[in-house]
Amino acid sequence: MNNETQIKELVKEKYAAIAEQSLDQNLASCCGATSSCCGDEVYNIMSDDYTKMEGYNPDADLGLGCGLPTEFAKIKEGDTVIDLGSGAGNDAFIARKIVGENGKILGIDFTEAMINKARINAESLYFNNVEFRLGDIDNMPVTSNYADVIVSNCVLNLVPNKHKVISEIYRVLKPGAHFSISDIVLEGNLPLKWKEVAELYAGCVSGAVQREVYLEMIAAAGFTNIILQKEKEIKIPDDILKNYLSEEEIAVYKKGGTKITSITVYADKPAKDDRNCEPGSGCC
Repeated sequence: MNNETQIKELVKEKYAAIAEQSLDQNLASCCGATSSCCGDEVYNIMSDDYTKMEGYNPDADLGLGCGLPTEFAKIKEGDTVIDLGSGAGNDAFIARKIVGENGKILGIDFTEAMINKARINAESLYFNNVEFRLGDIDNMPVTSNYADVIVSNCVLNLVPNKHKVISEIYRVLKPGAHFSISDIVLEGNLPLKWKEVAELYAGCVSGAVQREVYLEMIAAAGFTNIILQKEKEIKIPDDILKNYLSEEEIAVYKKGGTKITSITVYADKPAKDDRNCEPGSGCC
């Protein structure tokens, strides 16, 4: 998994398979938020409980998130909202409840099976202002200055070129608009061999970057008023660790002080960009 194409194909294959499962099936095969059993998967040990949020639709909840970004996103009635890595539509439908009939929700996902599932869910709810588009979030099929709000739940860590994604977020937000994104970040180092474990990459662990690097990328893209809205530490259960590490390696990992954290980050796109970016400079 040394290049972007390989990583993207891995993630696409994994999430296409997940799209065919229900939330109950996912929780039965891994350590889900409401599950007392542990299997050999890691992709939804991080999920938060959406069931009490208005607009929740159980058919759209695959238990894949690591936060509740729509809860913190300051979405208003009539807003245009983009959900990055929209999956089966969970966050999109909750956002739609807030924006109402006069708003617009656009979900973007690069897994065709997820897009198909989300579209079926939207049709069953008779939503005519919710759209799902197939595409990469590091090259969004969206015009510039389009959205009032962007949300995303545990997705940026899956993308190899995070600078490009954050730059795209800046591009498609309207001046003065904002995002709220839940994601996984690190403090300390993961075991080196985890970088080559497909399940841990698809499970939002191996592709995560250092916490400070993550926040610096957001600032470097031009965003202001960067706020940590929520954070929680993620503990990988021994039942999962033992699939990738020996008992001795598990002991070393636990003593190493590595911290895996889910953070929800808010940031504004300035109403006016005074940076005078040159083409190709990478600052915007």
